[in-house]
Amino acid sequence: MDGDSILGAIFNFDHYSELLVLVQNSIWAGAILGLLGGLVGTFVMKRDLAFAVHGISELSFAGAAFALLVGADVVFGSLTGSVAAALLLGLMGVRARDKNSIIGVIMPFGLGLGILFLSLYQGRAANKFGLLTGQIVSVDTVQLQALAGTAVVVVLVLLAIWRPLNFASVDPELAEARGVPVRTLAVVFMIVLGVSVALSIQVVGALLVLALLITPAAAALRVTSSPVAAVVLSIVFAVAATVGGILLALGGRIPISPYVTTLSFLIYVVCRVIGSVRASRGINGRVLTASRQP
Repeated sequence: MDGDSILGAIFNFDHYSELLVLVQNSIWAGAILGLLGGLVGTFVMKRDLAFAVHGISELSFAGAAFALLVGADVVFGSLTGSVAAALLLGLMGVRARDKNSIIGVIMPFGLGLGILFLSLYQGRAANKFGLLTGQIVSVDTVQLQALAGTAVVVVLVLLAIWRPLNFASVDPELAEARGVPVRTLAVVFMIVLGVSVALSIQVVGALLVLALLITPAAAALRVTSSPVAAVVLSIVFAVAATVGGILLALGGRIPISPYVTTLSFLIYVVCRVIGSVRASRGINGRVLTASRQP
């Protein structure tokens, strides 16, 4: 394949306007998932759960693959796997060291189960590939409403526990000493995270779910130290990467996930450069380097 063929597979906008009309529900679904990923991602970063996201995604992949094998609803299977992994991590992995060891056990187990189920599946290869790389096309109204309803529940739960969860995320020892139910909050948040992972897999797949739940929040934290601004920017970045990736994917023949992950990565690079410049100038509450101090 030559260079022109590669570019044609990635970018081809000959019938773009016609395709755009057909994927309006998918665009709305991408925006909802971006909102959810950006919101949950800020707490993922604060609680140092980036590795946990990957571990949950592996069991979510296994659940989705099993559902595909037996002819059940793939989203339900993905949710079941995610919530099961999240509950396990929330109940057993209290300390960071214990949590990481448990995740290290879960990841290969979940991936192995998923590959086993996919190898037994005799249906379309595109269905197998979509679980790993994501594909959010042909979303009907019922699916969009179900997605929106689930997202509303997740957001309401987060709003209900926002202040104690933020306190427990920043200083868990002090929060526990003040009577904050740290362990209960950890379990509740892990369930919220599990649901978010399962929904995000629809866009970027099990292998690249970090692009929605980690990268936007990491980018936001590079340019601001304000908790409110970090949440807002994380949501904006996640929505921009998700919706932008879907719009770009309409003009190509490859899955959506490379577009989403590339946009998310570029946003992070730009924010990292901005953050480095601001830090060198002592902006945003950061201390000046010794060479610049008077």
